Amino acid sequence: MNKSDIFEKVKDIIAENLSVDDPDRITPETSLTKDLEADSLYVVEVIMAIEDEFGIEIPDEDAEQFGSVEDIVDFVEENI
Repeated sequence: MNKSDIFEKVKDIIAENLSVDDPDRITPETSLTKDLEADSLYVVEVIMAIEDEFGIEIPDEDAEQFGSVEDIVDFVEENI
């Protein structure tokens, strides 16, 4: 699976979990907390959905370092 495919899946998961009306506003630079105004509970739900989708585990200490969607995509790409 290439990075573009991973990004599209992650974008879909974020849009669904955070009820984003226009998924195209989610870019690699998007911040879940700053741009999409997700609180910590929603971020945890997104991380859990990503773990389920890709069959990986994202340790809390790694998840806390995610500043953008691209950080999440890079982590997934390195761990699938």
